[in-house]
Amino acid sequence: MSKGMLNQSQNRPMILLLLSLAMFMVILDSAIINVALPAMKAALHFDTSSLQWVLTAYILTFGGFLMLGGRTADLFGRRRLLVLGIGGFSLFSLLLGLTSSSVLLIVLRALQGLSAAFMAPTALSILLTTFEEGEERNRALSIWSMVAAGGGAAGVFLGGVLTQYLGWQWCFFVNVPAGIITIVGILKYVPSQRADASERHLDLPGAVLVTGGLIALVYALTLVSQVGWTEKSTLVTLGVSIVLLAAFLFNEARVKHPLIPLSIFRNRNVSGGNLVMLPVTAGALGMFFFISLYVQNVLHYSPSLSGLSFLPLPTIIGIISLQAPRLLDRFGFKPLLITGASLMIIGTFLLSFLTSASSYVTNLLPAFLILALGMGLSFVAVTVAATSGVPDHDAGLASGLINTSQQLGGALGLAVLTAVASTTTAADETLGKGLAQASMHGYQMAFLCSALLMIVALLVSIFVIRTPKATIPAADTSHSKQTSGAIDLQEHNDLQNKANAVRST
Repeated sequence: MSKGMLNQSQNRPMILLLLSLAMFMVILDSAIINVALPAMKAALHFDTSSLQWVLTAYILTFGGFLMLGGRTADLFGRRRLLVLGIGGFSLFSLLLGLTSSSVLLIVLRALQGLSAAFMAPTALSILLTTFEEGEERNRALSIWSMVAAGGGAAGVFLGGVLTQYLGWQWCFFVNVPAGIITIVGILKYVPSQRADASERHLDLPGAVLVTGGLIALVYALTLVSQVGWTEKSTLVTLGVSIVLLAAFLFNEARVKHPLIPLSIFRNRNVSGGNLVMLPVTAGALGMFFFISLYVQNVLHYSPSLSGLSFLPLPTIIGIISLQAPRLLDRFGFKPLLITGASLMIIGTFLLSFLTSASSYVTNLLPAFLILALGMGLSFVAVTVAATSGVPDHDAGLASGLINTSQQLGGALGLAVLTAVASTTTAADETLGKGLAQASMHGYQMAFLCSALLMIVALLVSIFVIRTPKATIPAADTSHSKQTSGAIDLQEHNDLQNKANAVRST
């Protein structure tokens, strides 16, 4: 073993810690701002229509540039791109905390989202190429998934504490020291990686088409929550998105060096994993948004107490995620996906029975405990499924896909659940019900819609995700610990041939 390989092996725990910290910054920032929005509105004199752009500007650039970020990392060096992404994210976070202009804050949020679009898939692709597929990677992905699943809930908690005691600016300032520490660590511990010059073929037409299409799609989904599905602006934006994405697929099928080789979707579990991630994050992020509204508007919790109420979620998610590698080795990712989705269905369904008279301990906490169990199992399993069987040179591509599914799912969930809640509330008000009662009914229907999205994830887990059908006899010890990840048709045949060879000898 070479000295470089030995050093990388010894540094793997530190590399995993640094990559998880980078991902935590991205996930935390997506959630921490929600609690700070009222304080930002008052301080910077946002009007109601422009305040939502604090979230939308970030989501647009983050979701729109994820695929480009992941593929660029494959072609031009993952460590270099990750450092640049974290540097930009930290710089724009500092400027966001210092700004006193609402317009400049929205612009900086868009630039912060752009930086995050290069951070998230690049960090995951480094993880995939550092840890070998199987038990080793499963352990690493369990830590990664714990950060991804728990970061949102932790963000709500930290956002409440920072906003109430230090000011909304610290929701941005907190990223600066974390970014500096992460950059220094990455430069010290993460080995550089460069692709050959002959391999650096960036599909610029494809990059423009997919980025434009995704931005249009995310924007269309945000318009749904504001003006509805049938408004002209929503339909036109959605139409533009469909045309651009269709042109992108046509381009990818014809060019010699596509941005996204469509052959990756032949891996059934890569496709299935992304199809599971969409409804899971749609239901989960939309649900967290309405729980935050419920505890502040109905239970009248302060920002810090609202954040504290979410603590059981990241705590249990962390415990379950740490146990996930053992569960993956024993059961495989399909049973974990089915179990996790089932638990999340139960948890969100329980939330639909909340009323204005409900209490945290007897009504909200039990649902939180069930949801945390389900999320801890699901996020690890879906990440393993969506990245299994992918060669190293496509690691950034697979990472971009799963991160894109996550972001599109979040935008979709907010759009759909907000539309359901607002429509229900408006209908109840026309029937003469008071605003409080009508709003509560809107929350209930949003939670029920979230449960339906989890049912979609369960169905995909059952009928699309598949587990290996061939096993190696005990005599062949070199293959006795095959990963529970995806095995496509060719891999399945190779595995079966090896098994037959062992039997014949």
